[in-house]
Amino acid sequence: MGQGDVRATGGDALLAAQDSLEDYAFRYVPRSFRRWSTSAVGVSALGSIAFLADFSIGASIGVVHGTIDAVLGVLLASAIIFVVGGPVAHCAARYNLDLDLVARGAGFGYYGSIITTLVFAGFTCIFFALEGAIMAQGLHTVLGVPLPVGYFVSTVVVVPIVIYGMRALERLQAWTTPLWLVLAVLPLAWLVVSDPQVLDDFTSFTGDPSAVGGGAGGGAPSGPTLSGVVASAAVCFALTPQLAEQVDYLRSMPPRTAENRRSWWIWTVLAGPGWVVFSGLKQVLGVLLAAFLLTRVDPGMGARAVEPVQQFLALYGELLPPWLGAVATLALIVVAQVKINVTNAYSGSLAWLNVWTRVRRTYPGRTIFVVFNLAMALGLMLLDVFSLIGFVLSLYANIVMAWLVTIAVDLVVVRRLLGIGPQYPEFRKGMLHSWNPVGLTSVGLSSVLSLLTFFGAFGEGARSFSVLVAIGVAAVTTPAVALVTRGRWYLRRTDDGIASPLVDEAGNPSGQRLRCHVTGYVFERPDMLASTQVGPFGEPLYVSSLALTLDPTDSYVLPPDAPPTGAADARGR
Repeated sequence: MGQGDVRATGGDALLAAQDSLEDYAFRYVPRSFRRWSTSAVGVSALGSIAFLADFSIGASIGVVHGTIDAVLGVLLASAIIFVVGGPVAHCAARYNLDLDLVARGAGFGYYGSIITTLVFAGFTCIFFALEGAIMAQGLHTVLGVPLPVGYFVSTVVVVPIVIYGMRALERLQAWTTPLWLVLAVLPLAWLVVSDPQVLDDFTSFTGDPSAVGGGAGGGAPSGPTLSGVVASAAVCFALTPQLAEQVDYLRSMPPRTAENRRSWWIWTVLAGPGWVVFSGLKQVLGVLLAAFLLTRVDPGMGARAVEPVQQFLALYGELLPPWLGAVATLALIVVAQVKINVTNAYSGSLAWLNVWTRVRRTYPGRTIFVVFNLAMALGLMLLDVFSLIGFVLSLYANIVMAWLVTIAVDLVVVRRLLGIGPQYPEFRKGMLHSWNPVGLTSVGLSSVLSLLTFFGAFGEGARSFSVLVAIGVAAVTTPAVALVTRGRWYLRRTDDGIASPLVDEAGNPSGQRLRCHVTGYVFERPDMLASTQVGPFGEPLYVSSLALTLDPTDSYVLPPDAPPTGAADARGR
């Protein structure tokens, strides 16, 4: 390796290490950074689910399928998302890794997880666009701001906060959450208390598909239908990548100890898979608001009944003078949009940076990917992605569930029940193979079959069940491929060359600090490996996963173990 390569690699790694004081875009989050309490992390994570797209999603499926099918669909999707999200959130909070780092060792490999990261990056763009469109609708309705100008304003308003990373996000979520709760809950509570008939209208609402371009009016049947329930759930499943955004907060959880064990579990569950409880409640309220608008306010409102700005203008109209109701509605929309879109922009920038750094082995900094992510979201807004919310989310849900079910099944079934793969979630370059057929085969097969179902290849009657196809195929394929391959593609090495343990006596990632001889920085033990280089006196040298990521020569990477002969060889430390 030449001097120029050393300087280039070390320089990029130094920049990345300095920037990682806020980001840790492709690294383990060290103890020295995780100084928040469990409740502070949990509240920040829950603050990011203030998005108003839930109301639109609930309203759209309620208008098409009616209350009964829509609510049952929300419950079905929420239950499955909770089960899938549990092991993923636990792994991230326990070992302080984002979802990309978890996916590397959970069946995808060092480069294979790039595919899943791109899926998540696309999610952040789509949902930024949906939330930005809602804010633009509010600015247009209340202040008369042209929609394209509103799209631009909703995009740039988050930039100053996103650039400063987790610390700025934690402060924003902490002080805006009470304000959001008051603005959102107060008018809803007042409506139900002051006019109980609204609940009767809600429970008997059979929908109006013509309002959202779904064909002739008349609504859904009065009783539940399997196709309607599953079709409603399919739209809701597209929200599942929100778990990855929750994980971007949960990875900052402090070590779990005897003293904080109870609160650690409460906040990990509540802010991890528990986000879907709050999300599902908002979707049900979206159905209620659509029913309220189309039965009590303006039966001819049409597609506007799924717009949160129209929903809350009508709500506040029952509570306040028109001008004050408009101000309160705009305040709610702006607060909610900023709360979620700072997270969308932040998480999206981490995802794009992660992909770029591994593919190009250079570190351009996170700011450029904040701009890139926002530019893509702005383009989607200008293309009016909001008007296609149901179709876009139903389509996206097929790939989303194939991805996350594969990871969850790998963590629980493959590792815990079958004992295949590393028990400690490995993410470091040099320890993993570049590609692992377990995750790639599962996601590929389940995505293809579910998309074929979605587009009618197996008949019109099966289309509504496409997401369930993705879930079922991923759940079966993941352990099947792991057994067939005998786990040989999980670990490239079973020993990282460092004598000290990866975890402390409490099972938390070790806080021991070692110096990286490439960057000169000190990193914590889980982020380090032994280097192929030795010191001037033959002493061992250590290299950080960050330096390995940015090294184009792989000259510091230890050689692989001998080829394994069976699953037992790949079970990790």
